[in-house]
Amino acid sequence: MLETLPDGRRLILASTSPFRRELLTRLQLPFAVRAPDTDETRQSGEPAVTLTARLAETKARAIARSATAALVIGSDQAAELDGEVIGKPGDHLRATDQLRRASGRTVTFFTGLCLLDSASSRCQVAVEPFRVVFRTLTAEMIEGYLRREQPYNCAGSFKSEGLGAALFERLEGDDPTSLIGLPLIRLTRMLETAGVAVL
Repeated sequence: MLETLPDGRRLILASTSPFRRELLTRLQLPFAVRAPDTDETRQSGEPAVTLTARLAETKARAIARSATAALVIGSDQAAELDGEVIGKPGDHLRATDQLRRASGRTVTFFTGLCLLDSASSRCQVAVEPFRVVFRTLTAEMIEGYLRREQPYNCAGSFKSEGLGAALFERLEGDDPTSLIGLPLIRLTRMLETAGVAVL
């Protein structure tokens, strides 16, 4: 049987991301993971901040429909460079192009977060921005990085929790976990608002 929170509710992470799962374990709360069946297609002209908020809530609602007495966490992430949304590259060629464009520039990552109470339908949604200032990258640096880490399923073509740190000049933001995909500082506050004390 699934372990529950002290008040009997379940905590469910609506995600297939191993990075989000690892982050959530840091809060030392019992939780389950379910894969949301959602369409993640960006709407025409939709900015990253709107996209990530919408998808985080959509993922949470997809799981909450079949979960009673549960707090469901949805999250989504997108990057933006010069107003253009940058998603997951999917392959080596696109990743090379993304990193070449990011070289010496600042890319803003938006991480949407939703905490949905399936019993009351109360929904808390937030978007956490985080800026990554890239070093000036040579073609050799980009190729070496991609061959070693292969971050083709990561927005912006890097893993900040891994070798990706070698690509950066500096990071600017309030919550470094948002860059990995689940803003724990904001989530802790949301959980407390929903009656779950992390500490």
